[in-house]
Amino acid sequence: MESATARIRVRSHRQAMDWSLVLVSQGIETTIDHAEDGAGWGLVVSAQEYTNALRTLRQYRLENRGWPWQQAVFRPGLLFDWGSLAWALLVCLFYSLSTHADLQPAGLMDGPAVAHGQWWRLFTAMWLHADLAHLATNATIGVVLLGLAMGRYGTGAGLLAAYLAGAGGNLVAGLISLQPHRSLGASGMVTGCLGLLAVQSFSLWRQTPHALKYILSGICGGVMLFVLLALTPGTDVIAHLGGFASGLVLGALLSLVPAVAQMPRTNLLSGSLFALLVIVPWWLALRNGGL
Repeated sequence: MESATARIRVRSHRQAMDWSLVLVSQGIETTIDHAEDGAGWGLVVSAQEYTNALRTLRQYRLENRGWPWQQAVFRPGLLFDWGSLAWALLVCLFYSLSTHADLQPAGLMDGPAVAHGQWWRLFTAMWLHADLAHLATNATIGVVLLGLAMGRYGTGAGLLAAYLAGAGGNLVAGLISLQPHRSLGASGMVTGCLGLLAVQSFSLWRQTPHALKYILSGICGGVMLFVLLALTPGTDVIAHLGGFASGLVLGALLSLVPAVAQMPRTNLLSGSLFALLVIVPWWLALRNGGL
């Protein structure tokens, strides 16, 4: 004699699959059914388990309300700007020049010198590296993170923001270091790129009720990467932290005006300002001879 069964109607085959797994996990045997008479998809369970099955599915829906596994993507796809390779080549060029002419006395970050007016060291220090391994690390990681930042915010705007974040990192290190601070390298700019990327979801503010969740998730992910990449013993951790924090601030500001940041005029102006902030600081550094 065939046992009595009951049918639970569902909206789609996908929902039938999901709910079937839920019931099976609770020890309730079920069969997916599709009726040709217009009744659509359904789950067939034992009549004795029908009430328990409804209770289980109701609890499942309550626990997952508002937290779907899949979310709409507001800006689909990642953009990578290969213009970051030009930055990497320029960094390598400065390293090559520094092997023939000692640029470090004139260009390295020197807290006391900056305090006495040599502000250009905040920028020139980013183009100097202690050795080939130092250069390779910053160039390889930097070309990826900078390319993503430039793709997100615009070629010129992203490059300028990352450069300013690196200078901000040097400034923070010079201000809060207990000892006279001297350093060189583009690592503050690299962590600045990480900060720019970590806060890119800030553009969703007031656009979706889940904006805060996305923003906090991005920042937490950025912090985790920062811990992995920037807290290496023997490195300038304070400058790294200052660059990351500066990137967060600049990224949040750019995210408030995404349309303006992506405008060709904005990127041309930003690129021109970046070029000036490379040329003028080095002109001042070489003219003053690091004194």
